Amino acid sequence: MKIIDFMGSRKLALAVSLLLILVSIGSFITRQLNWGLDFTGGTLVEVHYNDTADLGGIRTLLQDSGFAGAIVVAYGSDRDVMIRLPQGASEADGPALLQTLQGGFAGEVELRRTEFVGPQVGDELREQGGLAMLLASGLIMLYISFRFQSKFAVAAVIALVHDVIITLGFFSVTGLEFNLTVLAAILAVIGYSINDTIVVFDRIRENFRKLRDTSAIVTINTSLSETLGRTLVTSLTTVLVLVALALFGGDMIFGFAVALLVGVAVGTYSSIYMASSFLLLLGVTRQDLMVPVKEGLDHDDQMP
Repeated sequence: MKIIDFMGSRKLALAVSLLLILVSIGSFITRQLNWGLDFTGGTLVEVHYNDTADLGGIRTLLQDSGFAGAIVVAYGSDRDVMIRLPQGASEADGPALLQTLQGGFAGEVELRRTEFVGPQVGDELREQGGLAMLLASGLIMLYISFRFQSKFAVAAVIALVHDVIITLGFFSVTGLEFNLTVLAAILAVIGYSINDTIVVFDRIRENFRKLRDTSAIVTINTSLSETLGRTLVTSLTTVLVLVALALFGGDMIFGFAVALLVGVAVGTYSSIYMASSFLLLLGVTRQDLMVPVKEGLDHDDQMP
């Protein structure tokens, strides 16, 4: 098997990651995220037409009728339409919107559902979503500290923070709507990334104990080369599914699929470069992973 010198490019990888993080943070400050109705509050209305709905005509009608900022998307079929009214709307806007649609188009329009999300609920969801990501990262650090060693835990959490910031930065830069489904995708990215990182860390630990006459860089390069095939196959098969969801899943699941696509790409990259690079920066050594010698046993008894 050919050993690829991944760590030889670690400084370049760290520089690229730092640039992406700075761009993301700069976008958070200047543009922020395009918060969806789930977080900002507003009104959601679902209607059903007895014929194919003209989404462009509906948008124009609502804009001309005073429903500024209304988001109109197909939902489930070409006859079902979901309309989102931004913050400032009220529960009374549902019937008024239905009357506008009934007066503007020939054919029957049936109101299926109306939901109102107040700004207080949106603020609570935003706060709880952030706490969920922090709690997930904290529990992951505890697990890896128990499973491996504290230096591995710190490196893994740094890689996770790297993945989350860049994925959120992508949504901030592009202006794509950030809603609860995207938040769920971010949490899924955390799980996906840490799973990949643990596979790499497990091989690094194994090789640190097995390859006794090699440096930390050579050991990590060997471990990454041995797990590269598994990493690429897992990532590529996941990407194929997510591309299909993004292209054919409709507007409701588009943000979820895009968030996972970005997260899987960044997570695969960070599992190879970020987590391992920070292990070196933290000074991981073979001694950190040696099995403690039990008192009362001779040296020969410790040998496997």
